Amino acid sequence: MKRETLDGLLAARAARRPIARLSWLTGDRERLVEPGTGDLEAPLAEAVARALDSDDAVLAESEDGPVFVHPFNPPLRLAIVGAVHIAQHLSELTSRLGYDVTVVDPRRGFLTEARFPGVALDARWPDEALGAFGLDARSAVVTLSHDAKIDEPALSVALRSEAFYVGALGSRRTQEKRRARLLDAGLSEAELDRIHGPVGLDLGGRSPAEIALSVAAELTATLRGRGKRAA
Repeated sequence: MKRETLDGLLAARAARRPIARLSWLTGDRERLVEPGTGDLEAPLAEAVARALDSDDAVLAESEDGPVFVHPFNPPLRLAIVGAVHIAQHLSELTSRLGYDVTVVDPRRGFLTEARFPGVALDARWPDEALGAFGLDARSAVVTLSHDAKIDEPALSVALRSEAFYVGALGSRRTQEKRRARLLDAGLSEAELDRIHGPVGLDLGGRSPAEIALSVAAELTATLRGRGKRAA
């Protein structure tokens, strides 16, 4: 890898910009491209989009021969709002899936290193914490506290962001009441339609660990373009 290529990759990572490295298999030509770069041949543009979407390298054909397309996406991030039992299991599961996890909860009695070993903890109110988080298209938010004073400020921020997944714990009736309050607070119907709620795929689970598994499964399905939306 050339020095200028490495510098470009490091700069993109620091700025949390997705980028792909193109390496021609004949000769030593290489190039960094971002999504939507306009001067690429159609097969290469399609390969770049596919690689960045899947997080997997692909081999493409160009006029100058085969090209190896290696994606470099920003790390996945997950903000879990509410330091409850489900959050303990979910933080562990998603960390193993490659997410940088932060648990947000102003209730310091719940938010302890003993309960969340090795996980970033943020005791600020969720709207402040998520505002500083810098939610982008590689970020996800799940609200689990079941306390409107904590969950709804978090949802207000998350739904106006580029986060690829916003999930909220609660029954359908709870979701309906929350939706009405958030509409009154100024969110649009389109923004509220982004909520995955009741959160998680319907796996039939009941325990905190099983619910965490269903949320992790829905996160993965949404990331890979197969997730459901709330009705």
